[in-house]
Amino acid sequence: FVHDPFEMASSLISFRKLFDYKRVSGCAFAAVNLLLSSSSASTTCAWVSPTSSTTTASSTLRAFQQQRSFGNNMSTEAKPLEVIQFKSLSDNYGYLLHDPASGATAAVDTPDAEDYKNELQRRGWKLTHILNTHHHWDHTGGNEELKAMGGVTIIGPKNERKPIPGMDQSVGDGDVVEFGGSKAIVMNAGGHTHGHIAYYFPDQSMIFVGDCLFSLGCGKMFEGTPQQFWSSLEGLRQLPDDTLVYCAHEYTESNAKFAMSVEPNNPDLVNRVNIIKSKRSRKEPTVPCLLGEEKKANPFLRVDFSDEIRANIGATESDTPAKAFGKLRKAKDNF
Repeated sequence: FVHDPFEMASSLISFRKLFDYKRVSGCAFAAVNLLLSSSSASTTCAWVSPTSSTTTASSTLRAFQQQRSFGNNMSTEAKPLEVIQFKSLSDNYGYLLHDPASGATAAVDTPDAEDYKNELQRRGWKLTHILNTHHHWDHTGGNEELKAMGGVTIIGPKNERKPIPGMDQSVGDGDVVEFGGSKAIVMNAGGHTHGHIAYYFPDQSMIFVGDCLFSLGCGKMFEGTPQQFWSSLEGLRQLPDDTLVYCAHEYTESNAKFAMSVEPNNPDLVNRVNIIKSKRSRKEPTVPCLLGEEKKANPFLRVDFSDEIRANIGATESDTPAKAFGKLRKAKDNF
């Protein structure tokens, strides 16, 4: 449990400065380890709010990565979380995260309250947290009904243009959310909506991206700008290849058709499409997906360097990656 989140945030900022100036000693690593490790699992979801705009998801992530690589005597591995994935509404996926040690259980977005109640009852779990990625109704529609069950804390993005129903705590890029014995780094994922966020669990090698990134696609740009959305995707692309990406919809077959229209000569994409067709013929989900596979085949993560994609969407040599992304997103909208 983080007793003084603002003191922790300030310490993380100081560490980032040390890191940037290459003046990090063993003592600094030890201090960060103490800041980022919990003495015991808790059913309370603590959060860290930066005291300076210099603390971002990338700088917080660097601190985690350095902590993990400093030595086994300096860190303890987080116990695996149980992740339950189930269909909700017409094409949404609902997610429950469960920490067996503490009993904490979190819903990642809430398309439909009844679906979550059924899954909770089936497993005998008590909901303690809701982690919202953005304000759209098919991600927050069950918030208030589930909160009425009692003992539920709702955490959501602080920069959305519309309110998150029942939100208790607001978080943004670079904040750290503690859930049981694990920690999630909040990452900026704006573009689909203005304040969209993602929850990255580095010790679990998984990220919940809402509608920012899809298997072989990305979300529609309802509120953001091409530059904002591209920056979000660039940030996600920097994560390790073995990161499991949990997105919120089963759109992969449709996304695959568009991806093939803009990069048909990509052998990695062709292979992915064959696997996807096989899975969907058996009514199997294509989510989660590995980020490393997305980097090889998702056109929205490749538009800055794939000459084939750029040629097929009419991007010029002078177009910035963000401008090329905007053209790609428009092509998908009209596909």
